[in-house]
Amino acid sequence: MIPTSPPGTFQGTSRYIADDGLLADVNAAIVLGRPLLVKGEPGTGKTVLASAVAEALGVPFTVWSIKSTSKAIEGLYTYDVVQRLNDARFGEGDVRNVRRYIRLGPLGQAFSTSQRVVVLIDEIDKADIEFPNDLLRELDEMAFYIHELDETVRAAHRPIVIITSNAEKELPDAFLRRCVFHYIAFPDRERMRRIVDVHLPELPEKLVEAAFSRFYSLRRQDGLRKKPSTSELIDWLTVLARMGVPVEDLVAKLPYAGILLKQEADLALSERARR
Repeated sequence: MIPTSPPGTFQGTSRYIADDGLLADVNAAIVLGRPLLVKGEPGTGKTVLASAVAEALGVPFTVWSIKSTSKAIEGLYTYDVVQRLNDARFGEGDVRNVRRYIRLGPLGQAFSTSQRVVVLIDEIDKADIEFPNDLLRELDEMAFYIHELDETVRAAHRPIVIITSNAEKELPDAFLRRCVFHYIAFPDRERMRRIVDVHLPELPEKLVEAAFSRFYSLRRQDGLRKKPSTSELIDWLTVLARMGVPVEDLVAKLPYAGILLKQEADLALSERARR
């Protein structure tokens, strides 16, 4: 039977401004009990989305940060065989109790807890191409098997799993079929103003408008290797306000350009464009 309403809905928070499309997809993933796969430019709020969902729903939050060397099993559990061998050698504790040497990973902890948890699997595309496939069964069944204990850990409450990707690698189709997908578009000026007002509510109107015009003009500039992000705009506005930069300077030049542009070639390109 299709539920008439979800057990909990996400409507954003006072510090996380989400558009209607993102809200809808987060809540669809919650209703379906499927992972939400989120892509988008750096700085569009992919990583902080999971903590915002946890805050809004009042549930615990855990992070699994993926590296190039990460293995799927590490998110479930690890077996510390080295520690067990050392204990057997030096007589520390009961080495027959294998459970002492099992360490649950972030996903394993979320499965084993008695309450619903939000889990962030951050930057899944950093890992090997087979990494997502190695989690298919576990994400489908919300359960995993511990070979050393001959037991299955099954989630009492399906965790809310949010997965981010920077599109460094294509993800397998079998994995994508099991996810709800959302691409976070870069905020337009109206939504960006709401975001800035949350973080910097006392900024002068003229400064914000001039900075926005300069910022979005810079993002439209052809040839930039890395476009400035939302977080960089907020940092830039903070410095402009505290250093008392005149609004006129934002038209004639780009003060504190190193806050917005992080590539030497981009700085040079911006300088040439102003001449």
